[in-house]
Amino acid sequence: MGQTGLASLTTVLDTVLARLRRHVPHGSVQAYAFAVICTCGATLFEVWLLWLDPKASPLSGYYPAVALTALLAGTAPGALVAIAGTLIAWWGFMPPVYSFSLEHRGDVITLITFAIVSLLIIYVADYFRRLAKRLEDEEHLRQLAVRELAHRLKNKIATIQSIISVQLRDQPQVRTDILARLQALTATDQLIEDANGEGAFTRDIAETELGPYLASRVSIEGPNVLLPPKYALTIALLVHELATNSAKYGSLSMPDGRVALRSNMSGEVLRLEWREAGGPPVTPPTTRGFGLRLLSRALEQFGGGTEMAFEPSGLVCRMHLKLPADTRPNPLGHDGDQALPAATTQPAAR
Repeated sequence: MGQTGLASLTTVLDTVLARLRRHVPHGSVQAYAFAVICTCGATLFEVWLLWLDPKASPLSGYYPAVALTALLAGTAPGALVAIAGTLIAWWGFMPPVYSFSLEHRGDVITLITFAIVSLLIIYVADYFRRLAKRLEDEEHLRQLAVRELAHRLKNKIATIQSIISVQLRDQPQVRTDILARLQALTATDQLIEDANGEGAFTRDIAETELGPYLASRVSIEGPNVLLPPKYALTIALLVHELATNSAKYGSLSMPDGRVALRSNMSGEVLRLEWREAGGPPVTPPTTRGFGLRLLSRALEQFGGGTEMAFEPSGLVCRMHLKLPADTRPNPLGHDGDQALPAATTQPAAR
């Protein structure tokens, strides 16, 4: 089993145990009641097993009962099952039955073996419980740290926005552009926070930036990929720049203009295509502002790049980047054409 599979299995087991621990608190009446139930169940299983085969082991049903009780209810309840199982098997299943005498030396060895193995099972279960509890505490601490960092980041961005608003009050266009870019980063930060710091999905990023526009004018196609935080912020900035320029000069500035954002993933390479249609005639710009410089160089840090074509039907921007090896499309995400939810108003060009 690979490291990814082992980590997934550990996560599932930890989640299951955490939920069960909430219902069976260690050292509680419920824990000992659970031990009694497991003992009774193991005893009934032994009765049925010995009915099928009188030569079957009189203790085989108690091993899983000890393990399950020690794992979920604690060390003491697990020991209670081991002791009760030993006494019940000794008294009721080993000849002469209904007494604590033993006719065969092999039964003595069986009881001693069961006692030793039960101690080992209880020890291992206790170790695993402590490990699971520590992992649960660490996960809780990590989530608290992520929320605290996100809160501080929001406060800093709000402070930066206030400073920009004051310092650039005489340059309203520059101020508006910078504040809009900060808002795009803030929205993506919120998506990353909602994913517990793991990143943001490509579809969520696109919908956040393109959601204000009419559903009939924007479509998103392709797999839904969870991008790591740094990748997600960069893609959010690029989509923001494309949407802003389209609203100012491209298809989104015209009533019948449309935008399609398509993506596909081949191996570790994610490709995105932004295609505009129904807008005014486009021509290559004579100067390269911040937006064009960002579009042309932002993906170089991820081994990717951007290609822009100013076609008669509208701007076409093709982007590609190499993602980490463990990045995969969301299995719950759906491919195919998806229109955005309808917005109540359409913003003016930013």
